[in-house]
Amino acid sequence: MKTTPLIGAGLIAVALAGPALAQETTWTGEGAFGAGFTTGNTDTSDYGLGLKLGRQAGPWAVSLEAVAEYAETDGAETKNRMFFSGQVDRDVSDRLYGFGRVSYERDEFSGFDSRAFVGAGVGYRLLTGERTTWAVELAPGVKFDEVRETVLPGPVVVPASTETGVSVIGVSRFAHPFNDSVKLSNDTTVTWADTSTQIDNRLAVTAALGGALSARISYDVRHDTDPPFGFEATDTATRVSLVYAFGE
Repeated sequence: MKTTPLIGAGLIAVALAGPALAQETTWTGEGAFGAGFTTGNTDTSDYGLGLKLGRQAGPWAVSLEAVAEYAETDGAETKNRMFFSGQVDRDVSDRLYGFGRVSYERDEFSGFDSRAFVGAGVGYRLLTGERTTWAVELAPGVKFDEVRETVLPGPVVVPASTETGVSVIGVSRFAHPFNDSVKLSNDTTVTWADTSTQIDNRLAVTAALGGALSARISYDVRHDTDPPFGFEATDTATRVSLVYAFGE
């Protein structure tokens, strides 16, 4: 089963929902360019581009995210990863909301050709102050893993396969501004399935430079509880980024 058309259709649906749900509002978000050092499956300097978009009208909100990461070492490609996600939220109360989410990832230097998730669930805002915010989300869904061909000792060749199964995703989004210029954020995503569990965490400090520009230093951890043979379970990345905010 090829997941690209499925996830592409889901992201298009989310994108089209924005104008329909928020005809009199504008998109807000940020674009970021970063560089840093990665350890794990690859040890090299890398570059990354990120884009986040959001739109809200009344109880409805739509958010989109895209990430591209690339690296070369001595002229050889050592990292090539793309990630896309889309989510539509519907407030039930000031704290409780429902949502639908799709995500898709391709990573040329992991044991998976692609990974995807489609699901729907509920979220709850634990902290809703003017400064500190914290929301948690939980959603059952379906996870699609396209596993690369693996060569085991022997040698034994395990052919490429597609693993599809029930999954549950849990998300934590925390943000705290130390002052008007410096903000701490920590986003955690846990995607559970019978085959493996993915844990992604990003800790970041963002400092305003003036106008719409900010500087950000972040530390990312990506862990897989059961990676294919020959691949590291954990990747880390420390990156310094220049961020441009728009639409606010």
